[in-house]
Amino acid sequence: MLTKLIERPNCLLNQRNRYQLLTTLLINLICITHGINIGWFSPTMRKMQTPESPLSFPASVTEVSWIGSALGCGAMVGNALIGLILPYVGSRFCLLFVALPQTCLWFLVYFAESVEYLYVGRFLAGISSGGMYIVHSMFLSEISDAKIRGTLGAMVMLSVNIGILLGYIMGTHISFNITPFIVLIFPLSYFIFTLFFIRESPVHLIRKGKLSAAEKSFRYYKNIQDTSQASVISEFEEMRKKLTEDEKLLHNVTIKDFFSRSAFKAYAPAAVLLIVNQFSGLFAMVSYMSDIFDMSGSTMDPDTCTIIIGIVQILGTYATTLLCDISGRRILLVASSGGVAVSLTGFGFFTYFATWYDLKEWSWVPLVLMSLCIFMGNIGLVGCFFMVLVELFPLKIRARATSIAVVICGSFVFIMLNILPLCMALWGLPATMWSCAAITTCGFIYFALFLKETKGKSMLED
Repeated sequence: MLTKLIERPNCLLNQRNRYQLLTTLLINLICITHGINIGWFSPTMRKMQTPESPLSFPASVTEVSWIGSALGCGAMVGNALIGLILPYVGSRFCLLFVALPQTCLWFLVYFAESVEYLYVGRFLAGISSGGMYIVHSMFLSEISDAKIRGTLGAMVMLSVNIGILLGYIMGTHISFNITPFIVLIFPLSYFIFTLFFIRESPVHLIRKGKLSAAEKSFRYYKNIQDTSQASVISEFEEMRKKLTEDEKLLHNVTIKDFFSRSAFKAYAPAAVLLIVNQFSGLFAMVSYMSDIFDMSGSTMDPDTCTIIIGIVQILGTYATTLLCDISGRRILLVASSGGVAVSLTGFGFFTYFATWYDLKEWSWVPLVLMSLCIFMGNIGLVGCFFMVLVELFPLKIRARATSIAVVICGSFVFIMLNILPLCMALWGLPATMWSCAAITTCGFIYFALFLKETKGKSMLED
């Protein structure tokens, strides 16, 4: 029974898929580092606004908003930089590069004497995360089989959420100056593993005319030892032929290609996906989760609630890895956006009535509602985001369009991280939650009525 299960084409432990899984696990070490950065700053920034600030002076709401949003500003730079150089230098070089800015952050944290150190550090970490999301999405789509591509892509966000949970725990229980020494283990290990164990993708090597190296890379990621298998030779030749035929077209991309019929079909769902992914508040709320619970009217410890939310995030993205290649992307996005809209609306009502009535006996409600919001958000809007974004665009403009889309996403990250704490301070928590719920509801309607399924789509076709 177990043997039959492993032999299934969509099983990650299938002989053909094992190296793809191992590669995904190794490169996701930098995703864990990125997650720690996000999670650690949530309880840390709440402490910064008190007399017990680790910087020896309390930070203002404006300073905290700029520390948070510096990540989004850096992400825009990282998106543009990696999107620009990726077609020329390949995925492996970009994978190595993204370790460097992330490493610099933790040195700056250790030596921080003012908020300016954290502005720079978070900006550099943003360059790393912005580049990471582009190169990981493209690299995994190029080395993975269609039947497991969704699962491997979802593991990126699963790794980020594991890092967020670790960051919540470190920010709550470990000293400000000790944390950097622990976290640095991850980017340094990632750099070493990538340098010695990760090979360039066969797609990039074919485009560079290195056919012998491309075939070796193809066999490596498919874990194929027998060089005489006719089916394998046929599969590689089909890939080579398709990419070779399209190579001149890919290098001669013009502005007209962005106005083709297939391109226009991708723009609307991509735009809605980008807007709902960020303006639902899911990412920004994770960064300010301790502050949100502190303002919610609940008497439960904000840092404990934040750690529980970190666990819920992992469960949500793990569910995505199990479901995205079975149920498909569309149904997950519909369920996800609907669940987030309902739970944020409920959270807003609780915090509204908590200002007028004594709801101490109901202190568990904000945790339940936010847990539902984060779980539902991670099974679709977060877990499926990057894989769907890559799958939407036609082959000829896929790399450039994805890069542009992620740059736009980075700008949305910057805006949300900057304005969310200000909105909570000026509008109040209820109005802020209801605003995010309204945007997510619009996304739910669009996904339910207009979004087409991309599950199983070949990366060599439009």
